[in-house]
Amino acid sequence: MRIKSAAALAALTLVECAFAGAAHAQSSVTMYGIVDDGFNWTSNSGGHNLYNVSSGVMQASRWGLRGKEDLGGGLAALFVLENGFDLNSGSLGQKNRGSTQGLMFGRQAYVGLSNAYGSVLLGRQYDSVVDYVGPFEAGDQWGGYIAAHPGDLDNINNAYRVNNAIKYTSANYAGLTFGGVYSVGGVAGEASRNQVWSLGAGYANGPLSLGVGYLNARNPNVGFFGDNGASTAATASTNFISSPVYSGYASARTYQVIAAGAAYTFGAATFGATYSNTQFRNLGDTVESGPNPRGYHGNATFNNAEVNFKYQLTPAFLLGAAFDYTHGGSVDSSTGTNPGARYYQGAIGADYFLSKRTDVYLIGVYQKASGTDSTGTAAVAAINNLTPSTSDRQSTVRVGIRHKF
Repeated sequence: MRIKSAAALAALTLVECAFAGAAHAQSSVTMYGIVDDGFNWTSNSGGHNLYNVSSGVMQASRWGLRGKEDLGGGLAALFVLENGFDLNSGSLGQKNRGSTQGLMFGRQAYVGLSNAYGSVLLGRQYDSVVDYVGPFEAGDQWGGYIAAHPGDLDNINNAYRVNNAIKYTSANYAGLTFGGVYSVGGVAGEASRNQVWSLGAGYANGPLSLGVGYLNARNPNVGFFGDNGASTAATASTNFISSPVYSGYASARTYQVIAAGAAYTFGAATFGATYSNTQFRNLGDTVESGPNPRGYHGNATFNNAEVNFKYQLTPAFLLGAAFDYTHGGSVDSSTGTNPGARYYQGAIGADYFLSKRTDVYLIGVYQKASGTDSTGTAAVAAINNLTPSTSDRQSTVRVGIRHKF
């Protein structure tokens, strides 16, 4: 009887300890989202004026789940599952390139741990250029994706995510944060094929904010631009880049971005700037990277500079303006030298908040191109994520409404 009593007491003690541990472990799951829709006019969309309604210009329409569990001792488990969708059709927002297959959690999907020193996360995530330089671009503030750099060639506006990513983000040390991302390529016997890695840092103290980022993607046409889902979705025989700004450089073995941003707030006004150097290196890799109909070899380089300004006219009313300049350098081909293209882009915007969660906005963008673009023909205006113009000029106006929940 004493043995049975002792066993029963031990079992009861274990149950009590388990319930006590559960009581101390605090967990929460939050649902959140954005719905963004509006009316657009584009002056030259493949040769014709276009009037249409589209979803997610200021910010992509989305819903997500964010969870956190306190594991004790300062350690916590984190996860995010974020779905993108088209508000007008109900279809999924992110798709495998070259496929109609949609991604359930195409915006972000990760799980990991955090403590007083930072967090380590695994899954589909943003690179360090997006994290640390993106907030300084007008497109990430009040201009939406149409105010991003031509073709979002430097990915500052997060057109592309990183799959299979291991990500570290530091804690905040007196305004300084830093981090990095590494994505394995997943190709047997070739550790570096399709791999992506990036590093970045940011600093914010009073009115001054700074950010720097570096991104390196091997076989980018397949592993970065092409692979928006599973690693088997893309092959080197197809060009997965749609923008003529850099679609001719699909055969690059390496895609590299060095970027920096800064902002200074003076009262109700904020002055900002970004700079990026984007290189498509070692062109001509048609076996593992992509097609090369122009016979390019060597490197293709773009330098981009943006200056922007926003003014908080009232607590509910914001005005913004930006100018962006992109210079594409010359590149050698099998038929001679492509002298490169230049893109000049201006954007203005106004955003009025009807409440803390609902706002209406107006955005206008104008772009002019000159020179010879990556396709080897006269450069055409190509506002980000719109059908390129058939001439060197293009304008677009967006009137929209956004609600956050």
